[in-house]
Parts: sequence; C-alpha cells; structure tokens
Amino acid sequence: MTGVHIVTDSSCDLTEAETTTNSIGVVPLSIRFGNEEFIDREELSVEAFYAKMASTGLLPETSAPSPGRFEQAFRGAAAVGASAVVCINLSGELSATVQSARNAATAVSGDIDVRVIDSRSLTGGLGTMVLEAAAAARNGADADAVVALVESMIPRTEIYGGLDTLENLKKGGRIGSAKAMLGSMLSVKPIIRIVDGAVEEAGKQRTRKRALEWMRDQLFAEGTVEKLSILHGEAPDIEAFLDMISERYPRDQIRLGKIGAVIGTHGGPGVIGMCYLRP
Repeated sequence: MTGVHIVTDSSCDLTEAETTTNSIGVVPLSIRFGNEEFIDREELSVEAFYAKMASTGLLPETSAPSPGRFEQAFRGAAAVGASAVVCINLSGELSATVQSARNAATAVSGDIDVRVIDSRSLTGGLGTMVLEAAAAARNGADADAVVALVESMIPRTEIYGGLDTLENLKKGGRIGSAKAMLGSMLSVKPIIRIVDGAVEEAGKQRTRKRALEWMRDQLFAEGTVEKLSILHGEAPDIEAFLDMISERYPRDQIRLGKIGAVIGTHGGPGVIGMCYLRP
C-alpha cells in the first residue's frame, strides 16, 4: 500500500466496515470493569459493553493505548509501503492517547514520516475527520495536504451530547461534582458540548424529550451543516430523535452509528451525540 496511511484510535466510533473499506488503522484503548480489563473492539463489542455496564453496576474506566501499540501500527504501515502516516486522535484534553501516539512517532522517526494530530474532538467528530482524511489520501493527497485538511476541520467541528444521566461524568471526574450533584438532585437531563477539546455544559432540561428538542433546535439554528453524524449509546429513543430532525435531515443524509465503550464510559447509557461541521 503506497501513499499516506491513516491511523486513529477506537474513540472514533467508526464501524469495522468503515475502517476496513477505507484502510484505516485503529489503535484500541482499554476498558476496565473492576479487575477485568478488555481491549476495546477486540475483546469487547459495543453491545457487550453496555450490557456489562447495566448488569454489573460498575463504572468502567478507560486507559490510553501504550506507545507500543501505535508504533506497531506505524511500522505496519511502513512495511506495506506507505509513504507517510497521519494519525488523528481523541482530544488531548480528555485522554493521554494522543501523547502515546506522539511518543511512538518519535520512536519511528528514522523509518517513516508520521504526523500526529490532536483532533480536539471525539466520537462522530473524530470519525468524520478520519473518513475525510482517508478519502483525501485515497485520491492521492500527500501528508501535508491531509494534515491541512484535518486541521481546517477542527475549528468547524461541533459536538453536542444529550445525556440520560450525569453519574458517569461525575464519577469519572469529567465535570465538577457540584454541577453533577445539582443535576442529580433536580433530575435534569444535561446537554454537553465539546469546546476546545474539553467537555462543557451546554444546557439542561427537566425532561429527556425537552433535551432532545433542545438539540434539534440547536441543529436547526445552525442553518445548513455538513457531514451530520448521529451516534448513540443504545438509546431507546434514538428513532424519536431521528424523527424530530427528519424535516431538515432525512435519514439517508445522516451517518448513524453507536457510541462505543471509550466515550460511552463517560457519557453513560442512553447518550445521543450530534456531530457536524459548520460551513
């Protein structure tokens, strides 16, 4: 395989079909339930993750891949003739994953040109960048052009998440405990936004239906958006949300998928994520 090879991590929430078809290398994070540890996607499917979280009541934890896992991916690309690797990763504000990739890039610097990008994003936002990078590479773009494309997408990427519970974010330390306690007391349905790679509160509603309506209104207020992705963590009301936005965005115009274990650990069951590019 000549040309630029694209590598990412398992927080991208792309399907196996998407990564295989586009020749995208995926380096997995690890998921831990108590004393049990699983390699994301390899030893724990999305469906098994949510079932295990529900049955055990344990809050899972995530850990970044070792630099060695990234080095293996980079050297594998070099071995099959790649001219360079562009590695696009989960926001450095949320994980040490991108630092592991940078350490690996340094280790292979004499053997292959590796460019590591902090996407400042996650799940569908990261996945969109990875797919667009793979398409550009497939069409002959060199490493500089692929990097420029991804970097142009970063400030245009918006991600909102409607959570069914604050417990996972609270216990995982991704938001302040005071806000989490307030949300729990009032039984609100929080909405988060990814801003500069970090999780911020975007709003809160008293009911799940109102939270989803808030997300719909936010999407519609943007005017026309590009590359809309809707991903969810086994949300029972995903069909209702798709119906809410179908007037502007029919299902055949949306990339629909599931939020995997890495982001699901913090978003919790029932999360619905809305990811798109502003024009």
